[in-house]
Amino acid sequence: MSANHAVIGFVGLGAMGAPMVERLIGAGHRLLVHDVNAEAVDRAVALGATAMPSAAAVADAAPVVFVSLPTPDVVRQVALGPGGLVEGSAMTIYADLSTTGAQVAQQVAAGLARVAVLDAPVSGGVAGAKAGTLSVMASGDKAAFETIRPLLEVIGRNTVHVGEGVGQGQTLKLVNNLIAATVWAATAEAMVMGAKAGIDPAVMHAVVSKSSGRSFSTEVFMPKAVLERSFDFGFRLELMHKDVRLALSEAEALGTTMLTCTTAKQLYDHALAHGGRGQDVTALVRLLEEWGGAEVAAR
Repeated sequence: MSANHAVIGFVGLGAMGAPMVERLIGAGHRLLVHDVNAEAVDRAVALGATAMPSAAAVADAAPVVFVSLPTPDVVRQVALGPGGLVEGSAMTIYADLSTTGAQVAQQVAAGLARVAVLDAPVSGGVAGAKAGTLSVMASGDKAAFETIRPLLEVIGRNTVHVGEGVGQGQTLKLVNNLIAATVWAATAEAMVMGAKAGIDPAVMHAVVSKSSGRSFSTEVFMPKAVLERSFDFGFRLELMHKDVRLALSEAEALGTTMLTCTTAKQLYDHALAHGGRGQDVTALVRLLEEWGGAEVAAR
C-alpha cells in the first residue's frame, strides 16, 4: 500500500479512534469517517476527514475500513447489522482495532466472508494512540496484514502479526489486559496497605518502581493518576471490567484455570457497583482506600 493518499474508512471516533484518525490524516491519508456522536465527527472533519452518513456508506467508498468501538455488541452491529459494513461494496479489507474477544471476531469474519478480515486490537491507551506508540496485535489473513501494515505502523510502534487464525489477536489482547487488570488490583491493594501502615505513598512508589514489584501499574498508573489524584489515565473502569469478563469467558471456553484473575474480577465488580461507572480505571484505588481507611496520595 502506498505510504500516501490511501483512502481509509474509519468507524468509531471515541477516545482511541479519534487520535488514530488524526494520526492517519497527518500521514497524508484520506479518511472517510462515521460515528453516532455528531460532535466527534465534526472534530474529525475539522482535521480534514470526510463525514459519511452510515457504516455502509463508509464500506461503499473505502477499500480498507478500520473500526474502533467500545463493546462486542456494537462491533457486531456496525459490521453486520442494518446499515452496517456488510452492505458496502468497496471494502476489501476490514480491520477491527477494538477489544471484542475471539468469538465475536470469528462471527464477524463469517459474516464478512467476501472480504479479508483482521482482528487487530491495540494496547497503550489514549496517550499511545496520540503518540503513535500503540502495540497492534493483528491476526487473520497475512497478505491483508502486509497490505495495511504501513497504516498500522502510523498508529503503532509495535505492530505484530500474531497468526492466521481470526481471533488470535483478540485473545492475545485479552491476555495482556487480564494481566494488567489483575496486577493493578494487587498493586492498589498493596499500596493502601502500606499507606495504612504510615509509609509515605511517594516513598513506596519510588522504591517499588526500582524493585521487583514494578509494573505498568507502578510506572504509569501510580505517579500522576493516583499519587497526584488526577485519575486521568484515559481508560474507563467499565472497559477494563469488560475486558476482564471477556478474557475469563475465553478462558472458560478453553478450559483453563483462572483463580487469581477471577478474584480480581470480583474487585472490579464491586468498584462498578459502588459508583465506579464512568470513572477512570485508576479510580479503582478509591474503593480500596475507603475499605482500608488510608489514602494513597503524595504527601
